[in-house]
Amino acid sequence: MFSWGLVTGVAMSKSVMNVPEAIGMSLLVYAGSAQLSVLPLFAAGLPLWTVWLTAAIVNLRFVIFSAGLQPHFSYLPLWRRTLLGSFNGDLHFVYFMQRYATPGHEPGKEGYFWGMALTNFAMWQVSSIIGIVLASAFPDSWGLGLAGTLALIPVMVTTIRSRSTLLAVAVASTVALLCFDLPYRLGLVAAVVGAIAAGMASDELAARATLRGIRRRKAEHAPAQAVAQAPAQAAKDRA
Repeated sequence: MFSWGLVTGVAMSKSVMNVPEAIGMSLLVYAGSAQLSVLPLFAAGLPLWTVWLTAAIVNLRFVIFSAGLQPHFSYLPLWRRTLLGSFNGDLHFVYFMQRYATPGHEPGKEGYFWGMALTNFAMWQVSSIIGIVLASAFPDSWGLGLAGTLALIPVMVTTIRSRSTLLAVAVASTVALLCFDLPYRLGLVAAVVGAIAAGMASDELAARATLRGIRRRKAEHAPAQAVAQAPAQAAKDRA
């Protein structure tokens, strides 16, 4: 969620919006897909009704989400259901439906939804505003590509969960820098191939090291097992 909000904030800041307008859109709209989809329409100067229609079409999934929540909160007054639907979102809707499969009133159900919804809202606004402010600090001549790359760094970092992945990232970064001047963006291809090769080699070496460790432990335990089994074997031979 943080990375997605950061990317959206960067995109808004580098569009036709200034910083206050981008922050206002983030606070009032609170719908990343819709925000990103209407930015080209603003840049093209299209009529406002096309912007509203596009955003409505993109957000049609929330009609389905609201229909799914209705049996769970049908006992609430209209204004509370309207407020609840305004803070609905993709992630916490999925988590809510996984936890509460049975419709109807249940103690703690509304609190569980609001806990996720408000946390999601706060995380989205913080990440979006950070993206807006950081992107505004870079000159427009640097291009949206740089800002987008910086925004995607947190996404990449969250995927580094093993040594092989870390090695693949390091190799890809190094190869991409060394091959930056290659034509036809071949540096990107070289970086991807290098990352895959490094990751596979690291996994293979780790698997071999694990296998050697297992064999070594078996070899160390074999004499002790033979000594422990010797009396039983001797008694069996005497019998």
